Amino acid sequence: MSRTMERVELTVGTGDTVPAATVAGTDPVAVLEQAAETAARTGHVWYVCYGSNMSLKRLNYYLVGGQPPFGALTYPGCRDQRLPERSLPVVLPGRVYFALEALAWTGGMAFYDPDDEGETPARAYLLTLSQFSDIMAQEMCFEPGADLDLTEVLSQGRVVLGPGYYQTLLHLGEMDGHPSFTFTAPWRSSEVELRSPSATYLRHLAAGLAETHGWPTERIAEYLSSRPGAAGNWSPAQLVAALEEVTRALSERDVTRYGELTGKTTPEPVGAGIR
Repeated sequence: MSRTMERVELTVGTGDTVPAATVAGTDPVAVLEQAAETAARTGHVWYVCYGSNMSLKRLNYYLVGGQPPFGALTYPGCRDQRLPERSLPVVLPGRVYFALEALAWTGGMAFYDPDDEGETPARAYLLTLSQFSDIMAQEMCFEPGADLDLTEVLSQGRVVLGPGYYQTLLHLGEMDGHPSFTFTAPWRSSEVELRSPSATYLRHLAAGLAETHGWPTERIAEYLSSRPGAAGNWSPAQLVAALEEVTRALSERDVTRYGELTGKTTPEPVGAGIR
């Protein structure tokens, strides 16, 4: 059965504002209170990702544990290893950039600067609070096992949990009765040394963009090669060729972990998405 969602824009809080879904005729404070109450009652939140976790196959390693093909890290997995209940294509204000050194893939890592110009295609997963907490812990290279306290980020919009790469938690707004969050670095894109990402890492981003937004390879290559850190190091044509080469290499390996999704690799989007 199809359903229709209101057209919603996600606004990112900065600590000076209260983030909330901007819907015509809706009181932002009431939306915030409803989101907090719903999260407390149902224990569910939206995890909005803009990097490699847009690919459900990649996210699966955080959920159930294991080492991705060509990856250097092995993940312990979540306490709750179920697949996300729902998935939505979303677009965020701001821009993705690549910087520093990815421990798992080498090359630059994807970060999100909500204060940059432009927009960022992303994917929202409806998860339990424990799943979201455990995924964030693994991204921060901590042991999973404790639920996050979202009280401060719901009221402030942005909370810096530490100086690490993905230790800044952002409240993006409310979607369909649940609060949405992402995490990034505490600095601006202009304050860090940019670094070119690896082809293997970019393949996960490309897979996620194709799954979530239905983009063809050429559009994906144009987008990724234009992000700071990749721009000037990858041309669209080079990126298309590199993505094809990585895909061929993966097809020659035993990637049984990818097959554990029992064929349901892309949850059906609900409604028309969020912009």
